[in-house]
Amino acid sequence: MPITYRKADIDDLEILVKTRLDILKVINNLGENEDMTEFESQTADYYRSSLLNGSHAAYLVFDGDKFIGAGGIDFYRVMPSFHNPTGKTSFIMNIYTHPDYRRTGIGYKVLDLLVAESKSRGVYNITLDSTKMGRPLYEKYGFVKLDDYMELPQN
Repeated sequence: MPITYRKADIDDLEILVKTRLDILKVINNLGENEDMTEFESQTADYYRSSLLNGSHAAYLVFDGDKFIGAGGIDFYRVMPSFHNPTGKTSFIMNIYTHPDYRRTGIGYKVLDLLVAESKSRGVYNITLDSTKMGRPLYEKYGFVKLDDYMELPQN
């Protein structure tokens, strides 16, 4: 079976929520017994709203009927700046490839679809957070690390 890529819609809610939960369990070193009930509910609500209003897009990857990868992108507007006069911004997230399919170009293709989605909407200020494992993929694509980004931790 050939590998296929397709844009997600509201009917893919279950796959999108499960993938988001799985990714965050790994990133945050959470065990399988962690209570994710509230997070799962809020994530489903987020996807329902953002997929329908167009502020989020996602792509899913399948090998036949087997789900093997995904990636998403949020669209929003910030205060315009010299380097981003429209203020339009996108944020790439949830790039995932099943372990059996890693290092085969799937993540790169998903990233390319997300960047193309952003540019097709006239959004050229594209950002993302990177795990250590994902950094080589993003650097290969052309993303650069920013040294001046800061965050106020939640207490």
